[in-house]
Amino acid sequence: MRVKICGLMHPEQAQAIARIGVHGLGFICVPGTARYVDNMHLRGIIAQLPPFVERVGVFADADIETIYETVTTTGLSALQLHGRESPEFCAALAQRLPGIALIKAIRIRGVEDLNQLQPYQGYVQAVLLDAYHPDQLGGTGRTIAWEWLKDFRPGLPWILAGGLKPENLDEALSVVQPDAIDLSSGVENRPGDKDLGRVAQVVRILQNHERKQARTP
Repeated sequence: MRVKICGLMHPEQAQAIARIGVHGLGFICVPGTARYVDNMHLRGIIAQLPPFVERVGVFADADIETIYETVTTTGLSALQLHGRESPEFCAALAQRLPGIALIKAIRIRGVEDLNQLQPYQGYVQAVLLDAYHPDQLGGTGRTIAWEWLKDFRPGLPWILAGGLKPENLDEALSVVQPDAIDLSSGVENRPGDKDLGRVAQVVRILQNHERKQARTP
């Protein structure tokens, strides 16, 4: 199972977290939000990262040219779309940026919201499920009701987000079977300032979970 740590703002923390063994780092490219990093700052962070770590830019209702400029000037390798982007928008974005993976985020208020995922089949490489908040797009600390996702099999890779932290990760993984997990506020001291000890704890929990799964007949 893969793990992504989102909302990074400091170069030294990004490098340290990459060394801990996470698979992806997320950077908020939404101006006016608590963890926003501009293109110049983001380019500096990415330039110092080791190879083979996914570099994910998080956008919300940005236009294609804005996203294109950010990707081409910073070195992002994947995009997470956290707004109201349509399947048609995703198709156009993929054409403008071939080779860049697309993740569509859906904020879940109830089990019926899972129906939003079907139209994106064939247009994105993965979907991310986050908890709904009326005023914030992510990093809220709210969790999804995991029992809604017990039998969730969308037909493409999916990422569980929403209030995950070391204290509840084992419980979440006992209920759901995502392909990856995404954490932000659950491993922070404050917005954008990550606690490296908590990140390492998450990696150990995942390793233990995978060992248990391997022993299960």
